[in-house]
Amino acid sequence: MPHLAPAILYADDAIVVADKPAGLLSQPARGDDRQDCLEARVQALYDDALLVHRLDMATSGLILLARGAEMLRRMNAAFAQRTVGKRYVASVHGHVASDSGEIDLPLAADPDNNPRQIVDPVNGRRALTRYRVVARSGEGAEAVSRMELKPVTGRTHQLRVHLMSLGHPILGDVLYAPPDSAARHARMHLHATAIAFIHPERRVPMTFESVVPF
Repeated sequence: MPHLAPAILYADDAIVVADKPAGLLSQPARGDDRQDCLEARVQALYDDALLVHRLDMATSGLILLARGAEMLRRMNAAFAQRTVGKRYVASVHGHVASDSGEIDLPLAADPDNNPRQIVDPVNGRRALTRYRVVARSGEGAEAVSRMELKPVTGRTHQLRVHLMSLGHPILGDVLYAPPDSAARHARMHLHATAIAFIHPERRVPMTFESVVPF
């Protein structure tokens, strides 16, 4: 992927809000070929920018960065206190029966299949997702539901595993959907479309939205 400047929705002396494309890492990973990432691209513009939270490589959408250690501490505290609101949109296989609901299933790493996560009632950490079905289309094998998702917790692959556990994996998800799903869809249909929080310095509410690209 070429080294392009990220889409910056907002920047001031305390924070940066960026829009990550699908296929770009949030932060560097092991290996010389995995150093290009959203954090590095933003740091090319704002050298003190530090990632507050992550999105999976296959997920697109809004990411918040803090400028400097003190702003990072404040935003980390906001995430820990669950005062940051996030909203995602996903397209999933099949017609979800309920118009809205909650998925409350504990998650843990799959010890035999990294980086997959699994529902683990014994050793898993609590994970809670609220959802609403926005639209249903297609029939049979072509049936799709478009969903709005609000993760209350922030576990690794939470939305992906929770939707799979309902029997409705995300379109194009190479880890949790059937193999032909990734072959039929150019990307995973999961997008972080909105984020709301209190500004760490000015203490005013802020909300940002990103257009869903699928």
